[in-house]
Amino acid sequence: MTAPGPLNSAAGSLYVVATPIGNLDDISARALKLLREVSLIAAEDTRHSQRLMQHFGISTPLAACHEHNERDEGSRFITRLLAGDNVALISDAGTPLISDPGYHLVRQARAAGINVVPVPGACALIAALSAAGLPSDRFIFEGFLPAKAVGRRARLGAVKEEPRTLIFYEAPHRILECLQDMESVFGGERPALLARELTKTFETLKGLPLSELRQFVESDSNQQRGECVVLVAGWTAPESDEAISSESMRILDLLLKEMPLKRAAALAAEITGERKNVLYQVALDKQKEQ
Repeated sequence: MTAPGPLNSAAGSLYVVATPIGNLDDISARALKLLREVSLIAAEDTRHSQRLMQHFGISTPLAACHEHNERDEGSRFITRLLAGDNVALISDAGTPLISDPGYHLVRQARAAGINVVPVPGACALIAALSAAGLPSDRFIFEGFLPAKAVGRRARLGAVKEEPRTLIFYEAPHRILECLQDMESVFGGERPALLARELTKTFETLKGLPLSELRQFVESDSNQQRGECVVLVAGWTAPESDEAISSESMRILDLLLKEMPLKRAAALAAEITGERKNVLYQVALDKQKEQ
């Protein structure tokens, strides 16, 4: 990672500005003020953002900054910033960099000693989490899952035993397949919530066990439209004292191939945090089965 350069007091500032995800009234007064005052707005899609600017009567010039040109065109914005111009970075909706372009420009700016200023506002994942009724003290954001089923299931399998609330973005044409795979990997009883079209006319927040949520979406094609956030409750260990995680089981199996049962159980307990007597009993049962 490139280390940030010393702050260049002669340079302008790069403002990372959140814009509405639907309801235009959600834009902040500070964001509007800055968008009017900066010399240039770096926008994910200038045509999309032009409609927002026209709505609020903002005439600041727009320049494209999207995933296909961000690395190459970033120097254009850096040059303007180093010349003393202030630049605002916006995405099509919500907070830039959150499953949207902007990372490379922000990184280049910080490396050049340019002041980077966050201007907070709408963010779909936070909006969904705030109203989901799922644990919010610990959560992880997985962004968009792989488009292909094999990759999607593999990624879901990797977080199957993640205890924190899981948050995903999903495209409307894949939402049903996504929920089907979640039901298959996480189990149909796992609590979940679909937050669709947040802040828009047809906003939906539907919380159900995964099997019922999948049925809800499957039976209503309207739920397969618009921007989707899916939240899934984190994994909780079975109440049985004898239950251990699949990762602990994998580690135990590897150690059993290299050392005696008692030593393998003790070392696996040190690595995983599982109770040694439980691991020992599991290993003993496996040996008896063999």
